[in-house]
Amino acid sequence: MDEIRPEKSPGSAPAEEKQAAAEAGQAPRWGKGTEQAEDGHFLEGPHARSYELRRLFRIAADFIRGFRGLHFVGPCVTVFGSARFQQDHRYYEMAREMGSRLGRAGFTILTGGGPGIMEAANRGAREVAARSIGCNIILPKEQKPNPYLDRWVEFRYFFVRKVMLVKYSYAFVVFPGGFGTMDEIFECATLIQTGKIRNFPLILMGTDYWKPLQEFICHGMVGEATILPADCDRLLFTDSLDEAMERILTAATKEFGLVWQPSAKWYFGESEMAKAK
Repeated sequence: MDEIRPEKSPGSAPAEEKQAAAEAGQAPRWGKGTEQAEDGHFLEGPHARSYELRRLFRIAADFIRGFRGLHFVGPCVTVFGSARFQQDHRYYEMAREMGSRLGRAGFTILTGGGPGIMEAANRGAREVAARSIGCNIILPKEQKPNPYLDRWVEFRYFFVRKVMLVKYSYAFVVFPGGFGTMDEIFECATLIQTGKIRNFPLILMGTDYWKPLQEFICHGMVGEATILPADCDRLLFTDSLDEAMERILTAATKEFGLVWQPSAKWYFGESEMAKAK
């Protein structure tokens, strides 16, 4: 696995996360603590101008690292979801199959690179020889990327990582998850609603899990006129992989102009060949 990292010697999980995990009788959770609290320092308010200038260079370096690491990975679909689901969970199996289907269609699978749903989607991509990429902020040393990644890009700043997960994707597939997953849903929905990105498919898999959220958005928010009915229609709630793939492929071909090419054939002596351009 090709690792692109700003630091080679990550530290331990923060005391707050260790305490919360111990009280819940669980191990520290994936991605809930970072090696350096850089985002926290960034949000503290003004510092010395020389320090802020150095921080600006660090932010620029984070963006450059992402641009260099992801520029040639091809058209991506980003898969979000919880790190907590094990291999025997139905959502893990669903995400694994989704990764395989997207991979066979020629997409690169982009995730946070961790366990659970992320691992499942990357695993599905690996099983069909599709590209499999992970992005995250700097993680504590106890946490390792899943073993199904071709490339692992790590960032100092959470907001830079979020930009990368959106920038290279043609669709977003969201499986059940926690606060981080919710953040990613509304981040993408806001960018689509405000026209900052095109009307990319935003698909929420697992209707039982998402039903309260769907009710809140499509009835509560629409009913109070805080969003328009069309904003609810931007989200597809489904359990059907076929329906999800149809939405993604229709958008990719009709709205974004992707053209599918024949895959490489080993018996012709061909190496990697992009399936979509």
